[in-house]
Amino acid sequence: MPTELEELVGFITHQNPQIRLLATENLVPYSLSDPSIFKVDDMRPIKNLKVLLNDHHKVAEHALTCLINLSGDPDVLELIASDEKFLDLVLSFIVGPKEENANLLAMVLANMTKSDSLKRIFDKKQEPPKELGSDESILNQLMDLFVKGQSGSYNPKGDFDYLAYVFADLSKHDEIRKYFVTEQTYDKVIPITKLKVFTEHESDIRRKGVASTLKNVAFDIDSHPSFLSTQGIDILPYIMLPITGNEEYDVDETMNMLPDLQLLPPDKKRDPDNTIIQTHLETLLLLTTTRLGRDYLREVNIYPVVRETHSRVNDEEVREACDRLVQVIQRDEEGEGEELDQKRITELLDEEEEITEV
Repeated sequence: MPTELEELVGFITHQNPQIRLLATENLVPYSLSDPSIFKVDDMRPIKNLKVLLNDHHKVAEHALTCLINLSGDPDVLELIASDEKFLDLVLSFIVGPKEENANLLAMVLANMTKSDSLKRIFDKKQEPPKELGSDESILNQLMDLFVKGQSGSYNPKGDFDYLAYVFADLSKHDEIRKYFVTEQTYDKVIPITKLKVFTEHESDIRRKGVASTLKNVAFDIDSHPSFLSTQGIDILPYIMLPITGNEEYDVDETMNMLPDLQLLPPDKKRDPDNTIIQTHLETLLLLTTTRLGRDYLREVNIYPVVRETHSRVNDEEVREACDRLVQVIQRDEEGEGEELDQKRITELLDEEEEITEV
């Protein structure tokens, strides 16, 4: 004899749309408190929830909320992430300028990209909406959606902040790292330069996801010269500003700093999220992998900012990241050339437990 809750789960496929709506709405709390009811009968309820993405937007809203809550389970995540039809629906719906569930779609996609199988997005294409002004590449569409959609400017129903987490997870894969540092044909822009401007955005989600993406892409050592060049990707100011406060520095310290750090307002504040500060510090440490990177970080005198961050941020992991960075940029070089560069790369790989891809 099925329980009332089991009967409720069965109603999500009822022919009557009002019953489907009531069933999915009432099941949302149980997707957190009693997720096992969705895994019965070889996870048939999960499969039914995926189908409801095509239903009325209110039914789809509740179904997506359930899937977001349930996808923390590895088995559920694999079932969702491996479903090509479901992925294609998510990607086609999310770019719609009038999509009612835009943010929920971004959230479920962010959860799906926890699966390594989602790196197949790299090869996916679809016709873009004219309003988006993108090309057929799914990655380019998501990038343009993230940029143009902030604060509801593309779709009033969504801000697309959670796409930052999508980029963070996708950037763990080598081929997608290369995408982020490769100029795109349709707009002549390097994708990572579209993201760097959000390191001081008001949305904590955007800042955190973008910071993680920058760090993951910084594992591509070949791109470091462009990362540091003012004529290239020029990432350093966007990493330094979030970790910089309103401290006053001696003239001899400021004169060699990046121009962006020399005339900051008196109310300038560091990022309030210490995990983001730590991520930026780890990106700086990755940029010391080569002799070119170490010399440049010394040339633009990042040490005083790192010193003050260590002194003023009461967080053990932030202070440890500061210590490690200072040890590299303040010590004398043991020699020059490729042998030393390779040694730095090896050191970073040996410290993988501490500097990990987000």
